[in-house]
Amino acid sequence: MNILAVGDVIGKPGRRALQQFLPGLINEFAIELVVANGENSAHGIGITSKTAQELLNAGVDVITSGNHIWAQREIINCMDGDLPIIRPLNFPPGVAGRGYLTVKGVLVVNLIGRIFMGQADCPFRAMDALLSSLSPLPRVILVDFHAEATSEKIALGRYLDGRVSAVLGTHTHVGTTDSHILPGGTAYVTDIGMVGPLDSIIGDDVDNVLNSFLTGLPHRLSVGKGMAALDAILLDIDNDTGRALSIGRIRREERGT
Repeated sequence: MNILAVGDVIGKPGRRALQQFLPGLINEFAIELVVANGENSAHGIGITSKTAQELLNAGVDVITSGNHIWAQREIINCMDGDLPIIRPLNFPPGVAGRGYLTVKGVLVVNLIGRIFMGQADCPFRAMDALLSSLSPLPRVILVDFHAEATSEKIALGRYLDGRVSAVLGTHTHVGTTDSHILPGGTAYVTDIGMVGPLDSIIGDDVDNVLNSFLTGLPHRLSVGKGMAALDAILLDIDNDTGRALSIGRIRREERGT
């Protein structure tokens, strides 16, 4: 089974790049399932029902999220509806939404890290509880781990090796070069990257970020402008065993005229 996991989609430039490149990638690689992190698809922070629908119309099957999922409050009322959006499984009990979703026979799980990320339940134990509670357990299991610390991401990948098909990091918006298959057959990468403006600092306007570093003053989030790029991870998963057969990085960039 060919699965495409797309990095954090950043604002309008990210949505535009996704719409431009995703249909072609689906055809080129015979993609059967597309997962994308959409928590920054609305104005660079949060997600709305409108931006979620844009991602779905472009070909995304499941939208994952992270620490910015509640930044646009209107999405709260949509989290228990028909939109295939999931929030971190290890959020406190009682919050809106769900932490996993099964689509096309694939269990897609969203987790959030705790190092430098604020309050959340243990992602390791949350995943243990989920895997032990589902019956039957789908063969193909994909985990979006939205976390800051490289060590925490690698640790979760090792912890789940052989029990899930892939552990894919999101949140830092910078794609890493460590995509590989762990000894137990789990595909792993520390961060997929982002779908957003090239002329930016992790998607944000360069001048605003530099001013914040130079002065120590907070700045209002402003998505960068200009050409955008798409970062994604291509997976080939054995349907019968759930083991990853291959993992590779894909990048597409818009070009000026």
